[in-house]
Amino acid sequence: MAGLTAAQAISRHFGKVTIIERDMLPAEAAPRSGTPQAQHAHMLLAGGLKALQTLFPGFENDLAEAGAVKVRTGKDIRFERPGFDPFPIRDLGFDIFSMSRPLLEAVTRGRVLQTPNIGICMRSRVTRLVASRDTMRIEAVRYESEDGPAVTVEADLVVEASGRCGLTLQLLEELSLQKPEETEIGIDQAYASTIVERPLDHDADWLGNIMLPSAPASSRGAFLFPIEKQRWLLSIGGNHGDAPPGDRAGFMDFVRSLRTPTIYDAVRDARPLTDIVRYQLPCSTRRHFERLEFFPAGLVATGDALCRFNPVFGQGMSVAAQEAVILDRLLMEGVPMERLARDFFAAIQDTIATPWGVAVNDFVYPATRGVRPADLAQRLEYGMALTKLAAQDPEVHRLTVEVSQLLKPQAALREPLLAARVMSLI
Repeated sequence: MAGLTAAQAISRHFGKVTIIERDMLPAEAAPRSGTPQAQHAHMLLAGGLKALQTLFPGFENDLAEAGAVKVRTGKDIRFERPGFDPFPIRDLGFDIFSMSRPLLEAVTRGRVLQTPNIGICMRSRVTRLVASRDTMRIEAVRYESEDGPAVTVEADLVVEASGRCGLTLQLLEELSLQKPEETEIGIDQAYASTIVERPLDHDADWLGNIMLPSAPASSRGAFLFPIEKQRWLLSIGGNHGDAPPGDRAGFMDFVRSLRTPTIYDAVRDARPLTDIVRYQLPCSTRRHFERLEFFPAGLVATGDALCRFNPVFGQGMSVAAQEAVILDRLLMEGVPMERLARDFFAAIQDTIATPWGVAVNDFVYPATRGVRPADLAQRLEYGMALTKLAAQDPEVHRLTVEVSQLLKPQAALREPLLAARVMSLI
């Protein structure tokens, strides 16, 4: 998703854009080996939907036509969290879409392929970025394909959208340039997912359910999302060794062990449509490219290459789309290649700050690895008080959701008048 959105963004400013992709991409919505996480629950947050709508006008209609389920925020997804099972149900005034990750990717890829100057080289693996040591400027990309010889293609701009950022880090080492500092939050997140039939006679007043864990006592949580073709996608997870089993009986025992019976009662008799798949993520990682003094001209990193979040919060795809919009804006403003990376890395910090601020909450678990914020206890206390206030006040509820949906910055939750009300509950 980071590569597709970045390609669309830069296609408006260059004559030809080439996406180099290791997989053979499916013609329709289907899982692929390069995205093993794609078979698990994903959220396209409202901020991400807005960004995709900017890059691809009419994108909401494309999703609806492809079968994505329109969801009214605050109303259609039942939200269960400690002390609020469920959280007050309110119509918060805007919609998002719920779908499988392969469907979202297929719709996005379909729109990208409609852009005449974008091409995709499939079953190809980039082996090296080529830059001039004299000018410290990117010159080419070298890649290998399964059905042909190695290829070197000249480039004025290269965007690395891989998760591990290996090519960029390798190039910095070759040029004897400093690598970015990395901040890690070790969570050892493990989850398992399956798709089941969504009963036509399901008569509850919700389409899906989110059950947040009772931290720090338990890390067990679950997502039950409506997706295309009258199905539910169920993902369950835990961290620091509390991994859900991969067999059906063990999986359902884990579901039954959740704090509330809501999801278990909904799916216990539902017909399974897929096998159970599992996935693990050891840590959230943030690479601080914005702190580097020198960086090759004509090179940018985006998406997980910059910041990889705990997937439980469903932020990665939306942040990547927002980063693509920022890249488009900088190119529209005529920022020269020599300054593009520096300006881009600086401009996206506000975009990253909100989801990273959420990731920091993983330190609520004593086993979480990393440098704990000195004010962690105060942050957690403030968050609990804010949740209480949101339960009481619909306007505060809407604001907290707008922040979590990446429509407003996290700083909005610390505005003086609101902060005073929150502090009065502590």
